[in-house]
Amino acid sequence: MTRRDYYEILGVEHHCTEVDLKSAYRKLALQHHPDRNQGSKDAEEKFKEAAEAYAVLSDPQKRAAYDRFGHAGLSGQGAAGFDPSTFVGFEDILGGLGDAFGLGDLFGSGGRRRGGPQQGAHLRYDIEISFEEAAHGTETSIQFPRAEGCESCRGSGAAPGSAPTTCPACHGRGQQRYQQGFFTVARTCSQCRGAGKVIAKPCPTCHGEGRVLKERKLTVKIPPGIATGQRLRIQGEGESGVVGGPHGDLYVVVQVQDHEFLQRDGNDLLCDISVAFTTLALGGELKVAGLGDEQESLKVPEGTATGTMFRLRGKGLPDVSGRGRGDLRITVHANVPKKLTKEQRQVLEQFAKTLPAEKSEPRPISAQDDRNIFDRVKDIFG
Repeated sequence: MTRRDYYEILGVEHHCTEVDLKSAYRKLALQHHPDRNQGSKDAEEKFKEAAEAYAVLSDPQKRAAYDRFGHAGLSGQGAAGFDPSTFVGFEDILGGLGDAFGLGDLFGSGGRRRGGPQQGAHLRYDIEISFEEAAHGTETSIQFPRAEGCESCRGSGAAPGSAPTTCPACHGRGQQRYQQGFFTVARTCSQCRGAGKVIAKPCPTCHGEGRVLKERKLTVKIPPGIATGQRLRIQGEGESGVVGGPHGDLYVVVQVQDHEFLQRDGNDLLCDISVAFTTLALGGELKVAGLGDEQESLKVPEGTATGTMFRLRGKGLPDVSGRGRGDLRITVHANVPKKLTKEQRQVLEQFAKTLPAEKSEPRPISAQDDRNIFDRVKDIFG
């Protein structure tokens, strides 16, 4: 029997892109989906045909073999080139290929048994700390609600002295399967809701859920150097699992408060300070406030221009991984007094007379950095 060309089935050209393939298959799958064509053998065959064509052409290796040798090039690759993972992304059309349409039965990969142990949900806790706490690290206590295993029934959901029984509807599978033409359709059991067991006498404490809500208190260690948006994973501190499954994890997401005058750039700290213009002209040594009560010494050389940036190596924030520290970058700005005493004005007027006449002309961009070579090298090497 002659088999139709896969490109013809999908209605695309041989040079079509992956996007074209996916769009064409999506259109055909919607048109011939068995749920929309109850009892139609023709729609069922067309749906199967389109799925087979897409499964081959969406795989680069199988497509290359098919382009070169036709259907003969796919011999030995099994199930006409079917791979259930090919259909990931088409859940909106196919209702969740896999369990929903029995891909295990369709492609021979077997089905998953539901109702077994399941890991508990992960939890998120947002915490706000000060800039100094982020820099030096800290410990803080947090309290949050989480679902924990019920002690009365030990997580079974059944009242003391009783036990869950196998669901008579699904016989413990957690799923009910129906034959729908070409497909074996698997749906979550409506009686046990996928658990595989039913509880005739629920636990009065947890009302059959097997878990209760409790307040959990923890001490969390915040490492030095942590930044806004970073999170700490505390394994096993999430919600309790189902049917004996493990706890989920707790993720503590950090928000760092702004500092009054320090800014962060990675592990570097940025600080702007105002300096008397006489200090910039004559040079001097300054004490600059760092983190907390720390004071850093900064030597300002004679003739420093306003806007000059100095770098103090290793005076920034520690790396959160514990490897090294950033730098403290200090930018100095001339502090020009708004009011002068009579004596100050006389001194400045005498100084101004010694300067050459000023010319109010635009400065070339190349000449706007008027710092001497020592200043520029200092910015680079600290």
